[in-house]
Amino acid sequence: MINCDPRIESYMEAVENGAVRADKEVKALMAHVRYCFENEDIYVDGEQLGNYMGLSKYFPYETVFPWQQFVIGLHDCTYWKDSKTPRWPDLLCLIGRGAGKDGTIALEGAALASPYNGIREYDIDICANNEDQALRPVKDIVGAFEQPKHLKKLKRYYYWTTEKVVGLDTRSTILGRTNNPGGKDGLRSGMVVFNEIHQYEDYKNINVFTTGLGKKAHPRRSYYTTQGDVREGPLDDLLETSEGILFGGDPDNGLLPFICRLDNKDEVHDEANWEKANPSLPYLPTLMEEIRKEYRDWVKHPERLTAFMTKRMNLPDGSSEIKVCSYEKIKATNRPIPELQGRVCTCGIDFSKITDLVSVNLHFREGNFRYDLNHSWLCLQSKDIDRLKCPWKEWAERGLLDLVDDVEIHPELVVDYISAQMEYYSIKMMAIDDFRYALMAQYLKTIGFDAKTYKNLKMVRPSDVMRVAPVIDSCFANDYFMWGDNPMLRWATNNTKMVRFGRKPGKEDDADIGNFVYAKIEAKARKTDPFMALVASMTIEDSIPYTQVTNAPDLGVFTY
Repeated sequence: MINCDPRIESYMEAVENGAVRADKEVKALMAHVRYCFENEDIYVDGEQLGNYMGLSKYFPYETVFPWQQFVIGLHDCTYWKDSKTPRWPDLLCLIGRGAGKDGTIALEGAALASPYNGIREYDIDICANNEDQALRPVKDIVGAFEQPKHLKKLKRYYYWTTEKVVGLDTRSTILGRTNNPGGKDGLRSGMVVFNEIHQYEDYKNINVFTTGLGKKAHPRRSYYTTQGDVREGPLDDLLETSEGILFGGDPDNGLLPFICRLDNKDEVHDEANWEKANPSLPYLPTLMEEIRKEYRDWVKHPERLTAFMTKRMNLPDGSSEIKVCSYEKIKATNRPIPELQGRVCTCGIDFSKITDLVSVNLHFREGNFRYDLNHSWLCLQSKDIDRLKCPWKEWAERGLLDLVDDVEIHPELVVDYISAQMEYYSIKMMAIDDFRYALMAQYLKTIGFDAKTYKNLKMVRPSDVMRVAPVIDSCFANDYFMWGDNPMLRWATNNTKMVRFGRKPGKEDDADIGNFVYAKIEAKARKTDPFMALVASMTIEDSIPYTQVTNAPDLGVFTY
């Protein structure tokens, strides 16, 4: 690694020899970076890195952390030899709360706007969901620059107000921007920083802010964030891409994935592991003591500190609810579904209100494996539509969801869909919640499903859900579910919690018979209907033959 820099390599060696405790993603990144330096024609501009780190003396930092030198050195100071363009122009920095994320953005912004970068009008746009997050790094720069001992000197190189900082030599502006896409098409950013990308539900604002990149040399993107509660959004996509780079042999395409988190939830009980999620902790004793206090409170009352695991340790926490399963198991359902035409299946329907969301699930079984085809309808006049934390427009474009611009989702739409599916699949039985049946009964009867006359429709009760819950749990545990790439069904499953049946709130001596039913984690913004339609369809899966013969043998033609 003759073209690397000692400040970068020393951090790598500390991770590799265990002096720095790191998770499997950071360890894999070290191997990836080492491979790149050994096999690619790249180099670190050590003088530039030294100048960038030298700016830290103007900030109230006791030290520049080794991980900061590593990240800034690779992201901002490493180049291809032939083109002199950045080797890793994109950065994902997932790091625990309190590690110095905003300070890192401030130092990086001040460096790239300085004469040491040398690119004229290299604007740094810091984007976030709210004004405080967008302006926090800018305020950090202004607060540092206004220290009396540095004020006179820094005014020769920078101009600043409470909302922006300008590098006078290159006319580069550091500005905080909120996620209002209006008027952003004319941006000429050198670097776009997305602060707390875990809050982003789709790519609408990301696309607006990044379309201005490329008008200036050395365009860069930085994603700084802790973990959050939004699933199937841009952060999950970035993490999935990063896993492919670090463990799947995928080309990195210029992305540097610095992902700091615990390897599993059990590691939280050894405080030495906390450094995995927050590599700044060894240098911040006050923060360490604060996290110790939070940990002790979290152990006693996890429902009161749900953000401890999510924000401090970067593992989404399900302690306040018994989730259906881990999100890793939910992601494992993303496997191809085989050809099912002609197969026997069951059909489940679920909805809370037909003025909101309705879902249908076709459920197939082959041995232990379960295949599910899930479809939904969303009422555009729903009162909850603005609260939904999911990219529902993208799901509609993919055909997973039909948008209904009416006062309600008429039952005929659902029945017409089921009728169309009956041309391809043999629907043996139908299942729907006992309290929803009256609304759908007359429509389902027109396509041959009725509880009394045809006896091929089951009205699902809590006891039915309790019986099938262990089966569903086993299917997740053994990776028996195959749903294809259906982010809407995965999202709905992740929104569902298991609730003990038989124990009344506050009655610790009440009978706990170990049975569970399902409920929403949050009533308005996190829908469960697609998953509950699957649950309904599984309450009647015994009507599906355990093994189906899909192709009869060709016996030829016999003449007598």
